[in-house]
Amino acid sequence: MNRMYSPWREVYMQSFKDDKPAGEDGKSVFADIAPEDDEKRFVLHRGLTCFIIMNLYPYNCGHLMVIPYMQTADFSELDKATKLEVMELTDLSMKALKLTLRPQGFNVGANLGRVAGGSVDNHIHFHIVPRWEGDTNFMPVLADAKVLSNDMVSTYKNLRKAFTHLLRAQEQ
Repeated sequence: MNRMYSPWREVYMQSFKDDKPAGEDGKSVFADIAPEDDEKRFVLHRGLTCFIIMNLYPYNCGHLMVIPYMQTADFSELDKATKLEVMELTDLSMKALKLTLRPQGFNVGANLGRVAGGSVDNHIHFHIVPRWEGDTNFMPVLADAKVLSNDMVSTYKNLRKAFTHLLRAQEQ
């Protein structure tokens, strides 16, 4: 069996202490993002129970996350409205990514618990990773670098436009 490694994530994952939640106050890095910080923190959309944010440590360009406002590590603690909105915002995210980046496919899912790969394991979140044929290469292994072909700020602005367009179309 071949194994693929992503060593560039090790430093990020080790920045979290195994014995403590991410913040000294027990709050995750996703908790209490003020609306006035949306652009600075790359928040793309706020729903009733969840929000969509760009991943600051993306696996690929346009890597988004849907995050419930309620901080919990346990999927079963989410109410039905939140679970439904997670799926609706995942769908909306894929539509916006198709409009802006035109991926050929997606990886969608959640890493529930540290042993499952969850580096922020005290606040459940759902990943939407756009994929293209040939989007992996030797750079992370040989050069300890992940090559991202899009600027995050311009990608954020383009995605915001796409979300606005899609949400207006839904209202009609």
